[in-house]
Amino acid sequence: MRITQGCFSFLPDLTDDQITAQIEYCLANEWAIGVEYTDDPHPRNTFWEMWGNPMFDLRDAAGVMMELKACRKAFPNHYIRINAFDSTRGFETVRMSFIVNRPKVEPTFEVTRTEVAGRTVNITMTTRY
Repeated sequence: MRITQGCFSFLPDLTDDQITAQIEYCLANEWAIGVEYTDDPHPRNTFWEMWGNPMFDLRDAAGVMMELKACRKAFPNHYIRINAFDSTRGFETVRMSFIVNRPKVEPTFEVTRTEVAGRTVNITMTTRY
């Protein structure tokens, strides 16, 4: 099952040239870039591990791509995403986030509903690889 989180998640995987173009767009808007990774893509897992420090003063996409390649080398079977943070007063939030690396085998989430006494429904979610 393909995990769909963030921008572009319903599209085929982005090439490095396409990732670079998106990073250049973010940098042109003066957004800080962060690289994060995880092996737990559960939708409620919003806190991924940060690779290095956020790149607030970076002006060249090549620096982000260098960090991305290093993260891919260290964690080839993890999900990796790029976050673009807008520090403009009033926004101060992530404006763009997209997955740039996926493991070869992605997990499948299965939801099981069990009706119990009255109108109560128990919901269980399991992950399968």
